[in-house]
Amino acid sequence: MAVTGLDIYKLLPQTNCADCGVPTCLAFAMKVAAKQAALDDCPHVSEESKEALGTASQPPQKLVTIGSGDSALKIGNETVMFRHEEKFHHPCGIAVLVNDTDDLDAKAAAIKNLFLERMGQNIGVDVVAVRCGSGDGQKLKDAAMKMQAALNLPMVLIAESADKLQAAAEGLAEARPLLWERNGPSDALVELGARTGLPIVVEGDLDKCDGDVQKARQAGIEEMVLCPGEVTPRGALQFLTMSRRAALKRTYRPLGYPVLAYAWSQDPVQLSLEACHYVLKYGSIVVLDEDRPEYVLPVLVARQSVYVDPQVPVQVEAKVHEINEPHDKSPLLVTTNFSLTYYCVLGEVEASRVPTRILTVDTEGTSVLTAWAADKFGPEQIKEAIEKSGVFDQLAEGYQKPVIPGLVAVISGELSEELGRKVIVGPREAGGIRRFFNSEWPTLVGS
Repeated sequence: MAVTGLDIYKLLPQTNCADCGVPTCLAFAMKVAAKQAALDDCPHVSEESKEALGTASQPPQKLVTIGSGDSALKIGNETVMFRHEEKFHHPCGIAVLVNDTDDLDAKAAAIKNLFLERMGQNIGVDVVAVRCGSGDGQKLKDAAMKMQAALNLPMVLIAESADKLQAAAEGLAEARPLLWERNGPSDALVELGARTGLPIVVEGDLDKCDGDVQKARQAGIEEMVLCPGEVTPRGALQFLTMSRRAALKRTYRPLGYPVLAYAWSQDPVQLSLEACHYVLKYGSIVVLDEDRPEYVLPVLVARQSVYVDPQVPVQVEAKVHEINEPHDKSPLLVTTNFSLTYYCVLGEVEASRVPTRILTVDTEGTSVLTAWAADKFGPEQIKEAIEKSGVFDQLAEGYQKPVIPGLVAVISGELSEELGRKVIVGPREAGGIRRFFNSEWPTLVGS
């Protein structure tokens, strides 16, 4: 019998403290009942209440941790099929495949190169999958330890049989690698996982995974990752979708685990597309045999995009951003702190090579027209932001002329009165900034 929100509410402190991130205990209870939150999210719930509710109150998908320390990767524990229903909580791991027969120094250097800053976030590969291509378990261990020392990233250890994984699993037990026996798990891998306390991969179709998961759980293994194996993209999509639905919609615990998807196409473009496909459709770890930036970076961008909370605008810090080493005669551009708006402006300013200051006004992460319509980007707000930043103190007297977006040219007169200075109306779109700097800015400031 399903546990209702009222059943859960009766076992909560009922203080409406909001420490769980939800305004009231009743609202939190409803989220737990809908599998959108865990009972543990309430810091004040008693052990007796936890025991009374048992597994019925737990999220439908198991949280699995791979790696240890600050670099540990937490996957699973998702609560919705579509992110607009709430959000996806744990970004999937992007893993580059390394064979123990490869030039490991070159592979480590290539993986280190797969990092970039985008939209104010540092993104990059966060898992290394080391495969026993040599057929020698000791060589797999040596390769895994070398990659661990070089990169300090969570690892997936891959071999054709459990005996090839044993030395590496035992040698790297504190690093908590994920153990993947191809087409497994065999009884030997289940025993190895239970003995070392490491998570294992359960590979096969849904029926096989169902049975193998139950067998592994009886042996004492709690953390597992499902995998459909080397199937077509269509087959992988079916596996990812059906396992997710079984867990979230039917609360079927044997399939309530994160999924590893392997992009194995020989064509690097197709491989990159497949990997993006798995990122967008429920993959918790995506393994790809490719380390060239032009094929890996699109996958990283896809992950960043889908794991952004759709209900919270992405925003940058509201402050003065100095670009290209500005001086006292540099232009001052004013815009909102909506991340997409700011980075569009930033890209054009950087490309122009004109030393510039960009003042981002706190509009709670909304775009120029949206913020203006909501009275968050008007003369009063811009004046307050300018005075708070003290940016005029960094500009020569004749250059204390803020440039506002052309989309809100209507506020220029009132803003000029508020500031007691001339206000310049800039281009409507960020794409016009370079032309504005070259042809209009010198005339407008009299230089």
